[in-house]
Amino acid sequence: MRYLRSLRSQGVRRVPRPTARVAAPADGTAGDATAAPRAGLDPETASIPRPADPHAVPPRHPSPASVPPVPPAPDATHDVSRGPPRRRATADELALLRGDGDVPPLPARPTDPAAALEAIAREVAACRLCPLCETRGETVPGEGDAHARIVFVGEGPGADEDRTGRPFVGRAGQLLDDIITKGMKRRREEVFICNVVKCRPPGNRVPLPTETGACSSYLQRQLEILQPAVICALGATAAQHLLATDLSMARLRRGNHSWRGIPVIPTYHPAYLLRNPEAKRPTWEDIQKVMEIANRP
Repeated sequence: MRYLRSLRSQGVRRVPRPTARVAAPADGTAGDATAAPRAGLDPETASIPRPADPHAVPPRHPSPASVPPVPPAPDATHDVSRGPPRRRATADELALLRGDGDVPPLPARPTDPAAALEAIAREVAACRLCPLCETRGETVPGEGDAHARIVFVGEGPGADEDRTGRPFVGRAGQLLDDIITKGMKRRREEVFICNVVKCRPPGNRVPLPTETGACSSYLQRQLEILQPAVICALGATAAQHLLATDLSMARLRRGNHSWRGIPVIPTYHPAYLLRNPEAKRPTWEDIQKVMEIANRP
């Protein structure tokens, strides 16, 4: 105070304040901006560093060195909810399944195809090749005429099929019966009906590739015994399995396909028609193709 009064008595009215405060030295002496600077620090341009703000917005364009590497994007074509991605068929497998190139001829039909189909049904009943055997009720190998010219291949058994051991006996089966009897003017006993997998997947979910692979030999041997004039694949799962492809049903319906030289007509599954009645018209167009092929000499 005496110092200030002395300055005022000399005519000085305002006293300049220090421009910055610095931390006190470790020896306890007071420090200010007029203290001797550290070596290499210009007191005219030096600024006191501020603590990092945890809410500070990062630079809009960080330097390349500060950007972490971006992991590769997952395969957008695969739906992870539907299980592991399907294994891609080799060129030889595609030739065999689609009838292209040097496809080995179908084996000679057995003298008693009904007995051969029954033998496969017994193998299916004892099958434990995949976890579906732990949750199934009855196996559903398939049924129908051993000399059928038309074979319907679906996805897998549902609750009614798991209970009875017969394919397509629920609501979807009733619709398939109408397609066969009212649309095709045939009896159910004149065709053969089976599925890609012979046991019901829990909750009627789509069969996993490991499950379709376990049942693949059963279906292949059934078709080799039957050697029908035409195969009608009911739904995307059946069509994709028979043709070793992952194309959508919309694209499959526009193409010409075969399995070991036997024509394959993909169409919508009857369960899909129950949910989407507007698909009945294109399905009827597919069924007409099936009838045209089956009626050939």
